[in-house]
Amino acid sequence: MTTTTASYEANPARGPFNAAFFTVMGSYLDWLMRSRKKRVFANLPDEIVELGPGVGANFRYLRPGIRVIAVEPNPAMHARLRARAASHEIGLELHDVVGEQLDLPDASTDMVLSSLVLCTVSDPAQVLAEIRRVLRPGGRYAFVEHVGAKDRLVLRRIQRLVRRPWAWVFEGCSCERDLAEVVASAGFASVEVEEYRVHSPVLPFNTHVAGIATKGAEQTVSWRPGAGQMG
Repeated sequence: MTTTTASYEANPARGPFNAAFFTVMGSYLDWLMRSRKKRVFANLPDEIVELGPGVGANFRYLRPGIRVIAVEPNPAMHARLRARAASHEIGLELHDVVGEQLDLPDASTDMVLSSLVLCTVSDPAQVLAEIRRVLRPGGRYAFVEHVGAKDRLVLRRIQRLVRRPWAWVFEGCSCERDLAEVVASAGFASVEVEEYRVHSPVLPFNTHVAGIATKGAEQTVSWRPGAGQMG
C-alpha cells in the first residue's frame, strides 16, 4: 500500500467524531441508499478512484482484488479505511489531499466514485473539474449525494434552519446544494441523474440524487483554478 501526504488541518474533535459516527451509522445510511449505489457503482474497472471514502462504506460494492485510489483528507478515517480494505481484499492507495487539488495525473483513471462528498467540499465545481481532468476520455463519474429540497417547502425550511450547526458538526457539509445542477454544468459529455427521497427521521438528509456523468470520448481537460465557491 502506498500513501501520499499533503497538508490538511483536521479539527481535533470533529474529525474523530465523524469517523466514529460513520462507523456506527454506516450500515443504516447504506441501507437508505443501497439500491442506487448498486445501480451506479456497477461494472467497475480493475482500478478506481474514490473521493472521500471515509471508513470504507462503499467497499461492500467492490469485488475482491480491485485497486482503489482513495482520496481521504481526514486522518481520523484512515485506520478504519485500511482495516476495511484489508477485510474486503481491496488494494488501497491512500492520498490525504482535498478533492479540489487531486495529486493524480491527467487522464489517469476510467472511474471515479463519490457518495456524500460533494456536500462537504468547499468548491464542488472545482472538484468536478478535477474529476474531469483525471478521467480518461470515455471515463465515468458515479455519484450518490444528498441535496437541497427544491419543491418541498417545509423540508427546505428545515434545511435552512439547521444549516449552520449541521455544517459545523459534519465538517462543512451543506444540506442545501443543488448538486444535480452542479454536475450537469461541469462539462461532461452526458449526465444521467435520478432525484429521489429517502425516508429517514434525519429530515435534512432526505433529498438525494444519484447518477453517472461520462467524459466525452475526445475530451482532454487540464485543471485551471478559479471556479467560484458555492454555499
